[in-house]
Amino acid sequence: MLRVDIAERPNWKTLAEELGFHFHTIDGEPYWKESAYYQFTLEQVERDIEAPSEELHEMCMQLVDKVCHSNALLQRLAIPEFMWDTIFDSWRAGQPHLYGRMDFAYSGDGPAKLLELNYDTPTSLYEAGLFQWVWLEQAIEQGLVPRHADQFNSIQEKLMGALAHIGQRLRDNTLHFSCIKNNAEERATVHYLQDIAVQAGLKAPFIHTEDIGVLQGGDYFVDLDDAPIHALFKLYPWEELAQETFGQLIPRLNTHWFEPPWKAVLSNKGILPLLWEEYPDHPNLLPAYFEKPGEKALPPGWVRKPFFSREGSNVELTTNDGAFESVAGPYVDSPWIRQAYHPMPRFGDFHALVGSWMVGDRACGMGIREDVGRITKDSSCFVPHAIV
Repeated sequence: MLRVDIAERPNWKTLAEELGFHFHTIDGEPYWKESAYYQFTLEQVERDIEAPSEELHEMCMQLVDKVCHSNALLQRLAIPEFMWDTIFDSWRAGQPHLYGRMDFAYSGDGPAKLLELNYDTPTSLYEAGLFQWVWLEQAIEQGLVPRHADQFNSIQEKLMGALAHIGQRLRDNTLHFSCIKNNAEERATVHYLQDIAVQAGLKAPFIHTEDIGVLQGGDYFVDLDDAPIHALFKLYPWEELAQETFGQLIPRLNTHWFEPPWKAVLSNKGILPLLWEEYPDHPNLLPAYFEKPGEKALPPGWVRKPFFSREGSNVELTTNDGAFESVAGPYVDSPWIRQAYHPMPRFGDFHALVGSWMVGDRACGMGIREDVGRITKDSSCFVPHAIV
């Protein structure tokens, strides 16, 4: 694994705006960065990222089955009791899921180590699936990367196939899409999925999450015209949905959800100690355990994470040599886990995180985020990759 400095494409920002990538710069700082790319060999991708991702995914599916059949494990994950039957029923019915992302620490030397699962509301999908592929094609044309370069990226193709399959199971071939208002990145992610759904033959209307309603005596959530929403993709975390009045209605109504309720098991960082308990010493896992109440300060070589958090919020770590880092955030009321610290590779000032994308049950692409800090945040830059 190498970080290779190259020239940027002329006028790439204009292209980004034309393609709807409006958050390529955030608060005046670059989010998309193409003054470098990360280089992998095909063997590294197939052996160290793709194959372990699919193996870990199957392990996760087996663990979901175990959790769904155990009230004690559902309680251990702090999932509200009123959601237990809904989660179990969605799993037993085989409700299909769409996508997810595993985040790894990987340097090219030794096995990739799973840091966490983003299996309910992962973003950075558009830039991984579309914009970095456009970068590769143009970088080859412009002689910026070797002509024989490739990329681990069939994300869009796999999403189209998955959505076409899902559409066959939906009433009137319609899947509503939603996210919250005033979030450019989440809206871009959902817009990208809508576009793919339409290409796959679905009807894909959009509604903001805040505008979803319910009619007294109705069987489904409804849109602004009070028409029933039979199936809904929501870019909104299950753990937050379950805490709201809106969420209390989910078990009583028949709207079909993407991601399905059983994904609440995998979007919870409590899954990491459960994986370690189930598969101790697995080469792609790090030791992890549930934090006990009143446990003393974080010792060197460990990371502290809340069950429910996004984009590194409220994560704190102490390296093996005692250096401490943390990211502030709102997730202060969550239970916590502790996971063994494993350094991400460092290239100059930057630490690099490998995100491995799953669509359905297959690994199909990769996205790299880098940051001067050891904790990947929402402001961490996205850098394209190539197989050479």
